[in-house]
Amino acid sequence: MDYVKGILSGLVAVILAELVPGVWWVLTTRTKATGLAAVAGASVESLFSFRFWILAILFFAVFFAASKLGSKPLRVALFWIPALTVVSASVAIVALFTYLFLRFRHS
Repeated sequence: MDYVKGILSGLVAVILAELVPGVWWVLTTRTKATGLAAVAGASVESLFSFRFWILAILFFAVFFAASKLGSKPLRVALFWIPALTVVSASVAIVALFTYLFLRFRHS
């Protein structure tokens, strides 16, 4: 079970490190760039940034520490619920885009 917690912590850390600055950037900047290419470019660019890796390491440390808590209610509230929510939402978004791509690619 420790392997699952470690892998889940890493996955959630990378997802949150990608999404948190991205959402903040979208809400605070007023750029004219539109379309999926602008979003993809910003996503790839952030993977190579120093801020992304610092946030990923910090999120991983927080989630990994929360997964090791001795109190079961605290571990559930601080690790399992947020981690499974982030992963489930990410899988749902990827599944939605995949469905839309497959459904409308011949239109």
